[in-house]
Amino acid sequence: MVQAIAPMLREFLQKESAGGIVLIFAAALALAIANSPLAPQYLGFLEIPVVAAIGSFVIDKPLLLWINDGLMAVFFFLVGLEVKREVLEGQLSSWNKASLPLVAAIGGMALPALVFIGLNLDSPENIRGWAIPAATDIAFALGVLSLLGPRVPVALKALLLAIAVIDDIGAITIIALFYSGELDTGMLGAAAVVFVIMLALGRAKVQSTIPYILLAILMWAFVLKSGVHATLAGVAAALTIPLDANSDHGPLERMEHALHPWVAFLVIPIFGFANAGVSLVGLEASALLDPLPLGIALGLLVGKQLGIFGFAWIAVKTGLARLPDEVNWRQIHALSLLAAIGFTMSLFIGNLAFATAEQVDAVKLGVLAGSTIAAFAGYFLLKSALPATAEPIESYKE
Repeated sequence: MVQAIAPMLREFLQKESAGGIVLIFAAALALAIANSPLAPQYLGFLEIPVVAAIGSFVIDKPLLLWINDGLMAVFFFLVGLEVKREVLEGQLSSWNKASLPLVAAIGGMALPALVFIGLNLDSPENIRGWAIPAATDIAFALGVLSLLGPRVPVALKALLLAIAVIDDIGAITIIALFYSGELDTGMLGAAAVVFVIMLALGRAKVQSTIPYILLAILMWAFVLKSGVHATLAGVAAALTIPLDANSDHGPLERMEHALHPWVAFLVIPIFGFANAGVSLVGLEASALLDPLPLGIALGLLVGKQLGIFGFAWIAVKTGLARLPDEVNWRQIHALSLLAAIGFTMSLFIGNLAFATAEQVDAVKLGVLAGSTIAAFAGYFLLKSALPATAEPIESYKE
């Protein structure tokens, strides 16, 4: 039997679940506005120029890019904190804990990319979007899970969380390797100097969070100007924050605790609202059959199912990993569908992959279609695979 879930993990799941529901409403609102008479105001609002300058150092971007490059850096900072904690003392801290989610996540990233590439071989202009269906939106997925309440086994929630964390590591790596621009070595060098200073503070176990925050903002500005995608500065900064394994009051724990509600209820919903607004006016159903949106939708729906469920099954049958006691294969299948909700990260990668409005709209169409079908199918499949009532909490203890 699985031990009672740690308070920090329970709090994380609760906040992410609620945040996922807020994200759903934000995305639906954006879609409604984009297909209403308010569409020009919506698009014009996102194009408002916003300028920040200190002397000759100027950052001049439309509001949409401040959201995607700036606000999302806060999200990636939180992801970095979670990854560090999970690797050092959480679900990924040992092979016994990490083997199943690791193998499942690898399959869940590789097969969606292969499905996308297979459907776009004759459209070389689309190949750059191969990573779009490889992403999982943990907030959205946990939001759907929360609708089933305490009937969902804690071990299944923990497994979904671990797969999503590994998926985020993969997405971060992909963005760094494939979606960065031409490099400005001077700015990149300046960012590296700030990173080394933050590392030194972390090694010295400086407890105040203020120096880390100020230096992280400085590093973000340098990385933004360097050509490397600015959100990666958030991840790099997070990895320097010291973790106190014997206390819940170290810098990493305090920052993670403080950021969760802001990211779950503000950062991610704002991103969803700014990026989900695609006009469906005059759009025919046949548009979904174009290679780009079809590759994304089927990459999510088919690739994620085959990748996560198939790789997990092989790992368990070969003895490489073990299925949690209270989790069955029907539930794993449903989990693979919920992991096919790629919304936030898929839209984010799509914005990096393509520059034309037509391709970006096609990305949104594919992501929305695939994620929506995955959400409904995953919900009903999991509902049928769960017991009618929740087991007593004592059943989670040895």
